[in-house]
Amino acid sequence: MNRAPYTTFEDIDRDLKVLKLQRQIDEEKVKLAVQRTKEELYPTNILTGMAPLLQKLALTIVAKKLMNKLS
Repeated sequence: MNRAPYTTFEDIDRDLKVLKLQRQIDEEKVKLAVQRTKEELYPTNILTGMAPLLQKLALTIVAKKLMNKLS
């Protein structure tokens, strides 16, 4: 907040209250971001994201083994 010098204590108190609320909001945003990051890093979520890749890899291996047996 870039403004002219304060003229009353009420002005100072109002700005201090606003700054305090902004700080509390920012703290809650950080808490939320940390919680979301923790949830994204749960092993089940990581494995869920990797499942399609693992399925393709497994199918490729099985297909190669079948082709080798048929050859």
